[in-house]
Amino acid sequence: MRRDMVPPSRPAVFLDRDGVLIEDSGYPFREEDLILIPGAARAVAAINAAGALAIIVTNQSGVARGLFSLEQMDAFNALLVERLAVDGGRIDAVYACPFHAEAVDHRFRHPDHPDRKPNPGMILRAAKDHGVDLSRSLLIGDRDSDLEAARRAGVAGVLFAGGDLATLVNPLIASQFSI
Repeated sequence: MRRDMVPPSRPAVFLDRDGVLIEDSGYPFREEDLILIPGAARAVAAINAAGALAIIVTNQSGVARGLFSLEQMDAFNALLVERLAVDGGRIDAVYACPFHAEAVDHRFRHPDHPDRKPNPGMILRAAKDHGVDLSRSLLIGDRDSDLEAARRAGVAGVLFAGGDLATLVNPLIASQFSI
């Protein structure tokens, strides 16, 4: 394929997990902990319909703290992706950071891991892996650390303060992606 025929990179909506897609119950990892935020699947479906990638970026220090295993975290994330898909929302990728400065498991101890928000590592890695145009992308989070990670990655950050996620997402993607 000629270089001038390569399609432009796509925008993405980076989504925090706990407090944005699911209720934040404090280190959720069991199936019964998976309670979708109202409008979460509709919001992801709207992101998909706009032609943007839907990518989860989530700090998961519960692994480092010894509360659950990496395998349990991965299984929970896979279950979340499945539940969103049932209602029409497709997640394109999940990036999770299990590292923390106070880890009880030495494998996950790091004083300031580049992937742990507010650092932008997960966003930057996802952009590289998926050809994301960061200048046309945004991140939705529920904490200052989410918004700081967005800022450091050069992505617009939007605070989700609760309620119906689709109510926040629909006008955002309409203005950001001109649908």
